[in-house]
Amino acid sequence: MNGLERVLAAVRLQEPDIVPTLEIIIDKKVRDALLPGASYEDFIEFMDLDAAVYYDWAYDQYETIDESAGIIRDKFGVIKRWTTEVDPVPVEAPIKSEKDLAKYVPPDPNNAPWKYEPLEKAVRRFKGHRAVIATVVDVFYIVSELRGMADHLMDLIRNPYLIEHLNSIVLNYNLQYIRNCIEIGVDIIWITGDFASTNGPMASPRHMERFAIAPLKAQVDECQRHGIPCFKHTDGNIWSIFDMLLSTGIAGIHPIDPLSGMDMAEAKAKYGDRICLIGNIDCGTLLTTGAETEVRQAVKECIRKAGRGGGLICTSSNSIHSGVKPENYIAMVKAIREYGRYPLVF
Repeated sequence: MNGLERVLAAVRLQEPDIVPTLEIIIDKKVRDALLPGASYEDFIEFMDLDAAVYYDWAYDQYETIDESAGIIRDKFGVIKRWTTEVDPVPVEAPIKSEKDLAKYVPPDPNNAPWKYEPLEKAVRRFKGHRAVIATVVDVFYIVSELRGMADHLMDLIRNPYLIEHLNSIVLNYNLQYIRNCIEIGVDIIWITGDFASTNGPMASPRHMERFAIAPLKAQVDECQRHGIPCFKHTDGNIWSIFDMLLSTGIAGIHPIDPLSGMDMAEAKAKYGDRICLIGNIDCGTLLTTGAETEVRQAVKECIRKAGRGGGLICTSSNSIHSGVKPENYIAMVKAIREYGRYPLVF
């Protein structure tokens, strides 16, 4: 099988020839340590990954506010600060009151041709051989940046109509962005943005269903109308909303966060006949400070817990961030290729 065939087999809950592997983000520092100066596409070929994943915000253009301090404004008007990671950190929300909302002008996904150029390039290079995946930052996550996380969560109770209005604005943007990516020729849409923290969902299940799950379902429905599978990423402990997530029709869930009490064996037993499980090699401690032998053992355990019968894509528990030891990433991929061959022997 080639990479696309492996990924689609896992999505269909079938056994491919080998457990597929891919990453939502592979930090340039890690890539350069392993293949200096190479493009992302060349690195995908070098590692023989099963998919090229194009992270939404990495291909944005930003308005510079203070170059020396790394302060920028993103397309939604959120003021952010660059750090060492791919994502800048929010420092000021643009919607401080309903007065701000009245004059707010959202971005137009049809007016950003540069944003689609990497996807077009990937489709030309990889289509039919490796899965081409576009990520979309979730409505719930973007709205939390538009209002600020604390105000966003309080508004779920004190001003729900403001949040619904913001949800509608962001959802309209996302739906058009999804359509544009599908028209270019992507194979999968991957919706990012956390719904939970270590201890559980960011709000009550009732509020999550209304303000997070509902817009997620609208995005999944749009993908399904075009025959495209949709993955969802959310860190944190999602046991209490797992069934809600599945009710949206997502085809895959990432990353079954091991640092938040999410066990791959339990997820496989409860949900493995309904959804592709994507994860969950610890990138918080193991891939950053662990030994290569420990990485290999973690990969073996992940595949042992969730690989049988198919429906597993083995990845890190979030991303290959800048703190990941390059040699540990190599060890992880090699172990997946070694231990993930079907039929599994352990």
